[in-house]
Order: sequence, then C-alpha cells, then structure tokens
Amino acid sequence: MRIVSWNVNGLRALIRKGIFPKFLELSGADVVTFQETKVREEQLPLDVLQLEGWHSYYSSAERLGYSGVALFSRRPADEIISSLPIAQFNDEGRYLVARFGDIHVASIYFPNGSGKNRDNSRVPYKLDFYDCVKNELNRMRETGPTFVTGDFNTAHTELDIARPKANAKTSGFLLEEREAFAQWLEDSWIDVFRAHHPNEPDHYTWWRQWGNSRENNVGWRIDYVLASSKAAALVTRAFHWPNVYGSDHCPIGIDCPTVNLL
Repeated sequence: MRIVSWNVNGLRALIRKGIFPKFLELSGADVVTFQETKVREEQLPLDVLQLEGWHSYYSSAERLGYSGVALFSRRPADEIISSLPIAQFNDEGRYLVARFGDIHVASIYFPNGSGKNRDNSRVPYKLDFYDCVKNELNRMRETGPTFVTGDFNTAHTELDIARPKANAKTSGFLLEEREAFAQWLEDSWIDVFRAHHPNEPDHYTWWRQWGNSRENNVGWRIDYVLASSKAAALVTRAFHWPNVYGSDHCPIGIDCPTVNLL
C-alpha cells in the first residue's frame, strides 16, 4: 500500500492544467488524500467524479472556494466519516476519514492561525481543532492502524523551517502551535517522515510563492503523515516529492509493502 497526500491549493486548478489525472496514475498510490481543494463535489467535471479505477470522497466548506479535503482510493472505502463532535468544526470541510477493513486513513486540513488581519487571531480556534481531531483519532486507532495525513499548518521544530528566528511570531511556528503539535507525539502518534529521516535538514513541503523561495529551498515542513504505533510499524519508506509542481506545497507519502488494499 502506498498513501500519498498533497495540499493542492485548488483542485480545479490542477484539473485545468491537466496535472490531476496524470498525477494520480503516476503516483503509484492506493490512496491519495488532498487538502485545500476549494471545491464542492458538484462543481467538478463528470470525468473527474467518475475517474476510471478510482473512488472519490469529499468534504467541502460551506463557503465557496475555501478549504476542503478529498480522498481518492483504488478500492471503495468501507466507511467514510466527515464530521466532528463539535459543530463549529464542521462548516469548513477540514476533516475526512476513510476506513478500509481495520485501517483508517484521514485527510485533514488544519486551520492557519493567522486570521484575516494577520494578527494570529485564529490561533485559539486552531488549537481547539487540534485537540478535537486528536481525541477522535485517539479513539479510532484503538480499532486498527491509523494514518493521519495532511497539512497541519505547523512546523514542529527548527529543523522543519528554513528561517526559524524570522518566523518566531508567525502563525505556523508559534510556541503554542508547536506545543500543540508535540502533544500528538506525546500521545504516541509518530511523525513517520522524521522517524525515517532523523535529524536531516532542508526537508520542506511548503514554500512562499515569491522571492524564489522554492528554488532556494526556503521553506517549511508543515505537511505530515502521523501514524499510530501499529500503522508506523507497517511503513518501510516515507518521502517528499519536492519536484512535483502545481501547488505551493509538494506531495508527501509513505509505503507499506506488506499491506494490500486491493
């Protein structure tokens, strides 16, 4: 089994550019999760909704052109969960979990804490969302291996950001956000990429869209696969694909060769 995750910053943009179906096929993945899709299911063309060889699932924001997550899989999911127990977290389309047998795969787009005025006013909402999602997935992992994929919108340590000092007061690298991310690891979730690439610098998944940030690799690692202990034991490889373009994020993923979802 291969799982790939990508914050696409607009799924329809990938479709218009002809990147989307080609990426799915070339990914070699059994499950592909997307974040920041910015689209409702009914806005997608029929050839995407009925893409041969794939089953697709969506959670969309009430606000048009905003947020949203999706999941594509080679086999149909046995169960789809797209709501959280706290109502305020269900109107932005940030949460989607698919169950395949006893394996759960989540596609989650965690909020940015910046707020409309770049005053970090949304940090409390973000931290509460972190807690709510973690509590749900803590229960879910009791039933089988669980993978949490997506854009966490937080760089965990100074190793995960090119300019830590310059961004110490920027949402995504605030101390309270980093502590909230660390609480996942303290709850026995495993950052799979870091487990397979310990202490390696310069691995990023998001770059600003100006100043040649991507070309100069001045980025942030804010996209992750977190795994329960049972799930992490299945992973033999964790990777980033920084040379895949189409978004300001790059795809990430894992390989679990002993697991066959088909």
